[in-house]
Amino acid sequence: MNNPPQKKPEWAPRIWEGCDFFAWLRLLARNRFQVHWSCLYIAAIITCVSFFHTLLRWLQEAVYGRVLRKARITQAPIFILGHWRTGTTLLHEFLIRDPRFGYPTTYECLDPHHFLLTEQLFSKYLWFLVPTHRPMDNMKAGFDRPQEEEFALCMMGTPSPYLTIAFPNNKPQYPEYLDLEGLTPAALRAWKESFLKFLKQVTFKQGKRLVLKSPPHTARIPALKEMFPDALFLHIVRDPRVVFASTVNLWRTLYRLHGLQKPTFAGLEEQVLATFERMYERLESGKKLLEPSQFYELKFEDLIKDPVGQLRRAYDHFQLGGWQDFEPRLEDYLASIKGYETNKYQLTPEQEAQVAARWGDFMKRYGYASA
Repeated sequence: MNNPPQKKPEWAPRIWEGCDFFAWLRLLARNRFQVHWSCLYIAAIITCVSFFHTLLRWLQEAVYGRVLRKARITQAPIFILGHWRTGTTLLHEFLIRDPRFGYPTTYECLDPHHFLLTEQLFSKYLWFLVPTHRPMDNMKAGFDRPQEEEFALCMMGTPSPYLTIAFPNNKPQYPEYLDLEGLTPAALRAWKESFLKFLKQVTFKQGKRLVLKSPPHTARIPALKEMFPDALFLHIVRDPRVVFASTVNLWRTLYRLHGLQKPTFAGLEEQVLATFERMYERLESGKKLLEPSQFYELKFEDLIKDPVGQLRRAYDHFQLGGWQDFEPRLEDYLASIKGYETNKYQLTPEQEAQVAARWGDFMKRYGYASA
């Protein structure tokens, strides 16, 4: 597989520096403290910073705990579904141009313990801690940009497959939390409580209907539907050959930049293939729980060609209204990213054959088999 030319990554701290002490200790203990010697100083920094987060978490609970416990999410979220690298981030960026919608920011997801107290101050004066662009592509990054709430769960100590990033040479972390199936009732209840706690904080701060984007949600429709019966689900797909290559590059990049080991990438391609299969098996069964008015699909390729038309159709399907206010803001954003180009990949013949064999049903379902 030929990867795109690698630009020199901008410096950034490890994402685990957002953990509180107890979440950080659980992560270390689960992986038997197998930090590579070259990363020991990073582990020491994270440990020190984790005490700071813990103290601020206690302070935020003292200030806001009572009001947050009484808070309610009155507007069901809009969930953007799709495998990694299918265009979920771009779709998220489009939808948040609608002034009616809120979203978890990068600061809120990496500092979920105390952002109600500190986001305005820290994001203003510590902006240099976040790179201006994402390391795996050229999408803009920053404390104020939308982010996956899955990272917030990690920082809170909630089990997540994303914890694999920290110790990439160990066995994958919490694969059962990809779809939340097979969990004990107590474990599933704890996950829902953590997720709801974070969303309440974001809603309390922003006061808007949330648009949420984390690829694992693609496999979690039953749990999300139970939590939010009126939620909407917008699903985006992309050519699986591009998705495979780009996802492998994504994990390789995150393992290198945020891992606490020297990654070997052993078994990575098989992990990508198997996760995709599992995710879309769960999506197909989960869709059956939804009313037709709750679910809408579009293709990345169509979105790129005609973003205004594609989003207008999605708005009409969901009966969201507000298009007249949204469209000019969307047009302004499209003008600001004019000329943006996605990474280019080329699979080996063996990889192409493997993707076609393992993901063939998906390719036929969405019209990519003959592309």
